[in-house]
Amino acid sequence: MQGSLEKFAARGVRLVAISVDPVEVTRTHCAKQGFTFTFLSDEKAEVIRRYDLLHEAAFRGADIARAAEFLLDADGKVLWLNLTENYKVRARAEEVLKVMDQLAGEKKQDWRLQ
Repeated sequence: MQGSLEKFAARGVRLVAISVDPVEVTRTHCAKQGFTFTFLSDEKAEVIRRYDLLHEAAFRGADIARAAEFLLDADGKVLWLNLTENYKVRARAEEVLKVMDQLAGEKKQDWRLQ
């Protein structure tokens, strides 16, 4: 996703990642990976639970979030979801951009509404 930020920005889309990791762990991870998009820490898993993405005690006894990508409209309505059990198998940026373009054509979705 990092390598396609300009393509997302051109469509008026802001990427946000959410993790159950503490803020400092998330900050260190972002620095190490070179992520410049918004990466939030949800230590209490409030948002992660809301979207039914919590794997309790799934990694060495720690809670983790299931790997998922969402497209939300300006009202927070889920328009598309990619959910996987394998965090290494994620939707690629080009796949997400293609879905966005299809939704924009089919539903007249304006990604710039924010």
